[in-house]
Amino acid sequence: MAISFKDLGEREILALAVSLEEEDGRIYGEFAEGLRKNFPATARIFEQMRDEESEHRRRLLDQYRLRFGDHLPLIRRQDVKGFTDHKPFWLGPTLSLAKARNAAAVMEIETTRFYEAAMQRTTDVGTRKLLGDLAEIEREHTHMAESLEEKGLNADERVAEDEAQRRLFVLQIVQPGLAGLMDGSVSTLAPLFAAAFATHDTKKTLLVGLAASVGAGISMGFAEALSDDGALSGRGHPWLRGSICGAMTALGGLGHSLPFLSSSFHFAFVLAVGVVLVELLVIAWVRHKYMDTPLLAAAFQVVVGGVLVFIAGVLIGAS
Repeated sequence: MAISFKDLGEREILALAVSLEEEDGRIYGEFAEGLRKNFPATARIFEQMRDEESEHRRRLLDQYRLRFGDHLPLIRRQDVKGFTDHKPFWLGPTLSLAKARNAAAVMEIETTRFYEAAMQRTTDVGTRKLLGDLAEIEREHTHMAESLEEKGLNADERVAEDEAQRRLFVLQIVQPGLAGLMDGSVSTLAPLFAAAFATHDTKKTLLVGLAASVGAGISMGFAEALSDDGALSGRGHPWLRGSICGAMTALGGLGHSLPFLSSSFHFAFVLAVGVVLVELLVIAWVRHKYMDTPLLAAAFQVVVGGVLVFIAGVLIGAS
């Protein structure tokens, strides 16, 4: 059961400070290792922060030995009320640059507040001075962590890291989302419009569209999640990719299915066709923006494919 900070004596406060610096240093080391491949410049900054935390730990240990001897009681942040529970997201297959930066800022703010509170509970002059010095250093670290992308990076390194972050965003978010949107928007056209022309019944057409959209979303989601675990490809957590792909697949099909909520078949049909055109243009724009495909070429490829599937559905339904 966690204890209150106000119940700690100076011996426990120093021991806790040692534990905090050791844990923070190890976390920064994990950040550096996880970011080294794609963001080497930021990884070097985290290595520097890790080394500084190690120096703080050494200074605290020296002060502890001076006052209390060699036995250091085991007391950790989770043993004391009020500390943030740091989820070990760095153990995943990929490490987000934004998450690492945000976590570092939170850690430094928390450590600064700890030292400021610890100073008020310390009467020994040497210990009080050390805690005050460390609080001031942690305040500087807070500013560094909050603007980590600007500190220690020259212009070329910043450009390289921005480009690496963009590539990861495309690989882990845009690609599975785009694959799902394309599949949902195109593959559901044939069954939806076949049902529309076969029945001329908006309710039955809506049910077919909903079934096709949800089914395609589930299928694509599992297919993407099970394609690889992201460890070697760098494509991110498989279930995140699968969720994005599945959701976008279902959304792509639902977009042109929902117009059939209307009781007027002709109105629903015209509106559904308009939605399909918007979906195809959005797909073409995304391919142009993130896949470096010329806009006209992307639009031509997507629209031609969509029109062919649409015609197939109409012909089958009308036969």
